[in-house]
Amino acid sequence: MTFIKICGITNLEDARVAVECGADALGFNFYERSPRYIEAAAARQIIAQLPDSVLTVGVFVNETTEAVEAIANEADVQALQLHGDESPEYCMAFGGWFVIKALAVNDNFDVQRIKGYDVGAILLDASHPSLRGGTGKVADWSVAQRANEMGKRIVLAGGLGPENIQDAIATARPYGVDACSGLEVSPGKKDHERLKSFLEAIRASEMAES
Repeated sequence: MTFIKICGITNLEDARVAVECGADALGFNFYERSPRYIEAAAARQIIAQLPDSVLTVGVFVNETTEAVEAIANEADVQALQLHGDESPEYCMAFGGWFVIKALAVNDNFDVQRIKGYDVGAILLDASHPSLRGGTGKVADWSVAQRANEMGKRIVLAGGLGPENIQDAIATARPYGVDACSGLEVSPGKKDHERLKSFLEAIRASEMAES
């Protein structure tokens, strides 16, 4: 089964629809410059009304370790997604947390970088000169193919939606997928029909291979 994370959650309605449709994880963006930014207290209110079965993930960009832990604890998330320029050493500071390290894939991306990160999963996202995720750009799926050979859990992100998710999974064979902007009406507000179609397409692809 493909691990499915829906990111950029800002309201309870979107969170509930995502969970009802079969999402395994929800991402809450604590990067203040993001159009999907949510305060820790608001995220905590949403998380308190979700089933324990869903993994809640706090997304951070180049924060201090102290700030990450303080915000994550206030929001009551279960995992951390580090979406900035965090080093392998920085990522190892969060003992006891499930850590997802996001790496931006550009034309010069060295897949060997992945080996240096001792984390729960590596998220491969499309590179953008100014945005940290939610770009709508499609990542190079061949990088995920090569990354799979390194024994890491690879989560594929970048421009995923109902139209291309089956091809993405068939090509990249990732441990998981992460979608955000491709499922939105506007930043931070999900299109529920696209969300449902996205989840249905993933499950259909799994049924076809079983």
